[in-house]
Amino acid sequence: MTEIVLYQVDAFTDRPFAGNPAAVCPLETWLPDATLQAIAAENNLAETAFFVPQEGGYRLRWFTPTIEVPLCGHATLASAYVIAQHVEPGLQKVVFDSASGPLTVTREGEVFTLDFPTDRPEPFDDQGAVAEALGIAPQEVLKPAKSEGGKLMAVLASEAEVRAADPDLEQVKALPGDGLIITARGEAVDFVSRYFAPHAGIPEDPVTGSAHVVLTPFWAARLGKAKLTARQISTRGGDLTVEDCGARTLISGKVAPYLEGRIRV
Repeated sequence: MTEIVLYQVDAFTDRPFAGNPAAVCPLETWLPDATLQAIAAENNLAETAFFVPQEGGYRLRWFTPTIEVPLCGHATLASAYVIAQHVEPGLQKVVFDSASGPLTVTREGEVFTLDFPTDRPEPFDDQGAVAEALGIAPQEVLKPAKSEGGKLMAVLASEAEVRAADPDLEQVKALPGDGLIITARGEAVDFVSRYFAPHAGIPEDPVTGSAHVVLTPFWAARLGKAKLTARQISTRGGDLTVEDCGARTLISGKVAPYLEGRIRV
């Protein structure tokens, strides 16, 4: 029997019961993939992150309850917090090796900043499928050109429309790509969003760092500024500051620790 330390952290918030909860499991060596997936299914959170130390940093992987994913923002933020708080206390910069390449997280006080590859969206002809799934016609539908399974993004008329949207998740599941982002210009922040990923076992994700590598370049160009404030307006909600740096996107937020424990497998 193997005993593993587990931390649960709420990311992109400064208080418990908000933001996006992630489980983080530091490992010395990799367990079988089937065991990692079973742990994630048992945790039943949007993502469980696992990392193993290697030269120059850590190898990081993310699992939803049903699949391994190539990139996850909130669980990366949570993993950096766990390393800086528990594994290497006081560390100001964490370097991860991942399926999406090198990812760096820096810390300044209570704020952690992710340095992620940008996934710039372009107009996409969805042939009306997004409007049918949402029950409302979006102003625009876009999809990143460089990522084969990139997230679809629908631009709506207002924050109120984004809040009120009640998509048919079976139809969202049938859409091409990695789930559906809906977004609009914000009332108190630069832009708001929600993200639905039923194909990955996540009906609606509370706060999605990886969605903001698509959202940020779009809104930076639309609003004419590189640094923006954002809020994901799920039921839990979360706050982010983002910056368009061309090929890279900076995504900043706080974390709130919630749980520490041990699991036995």
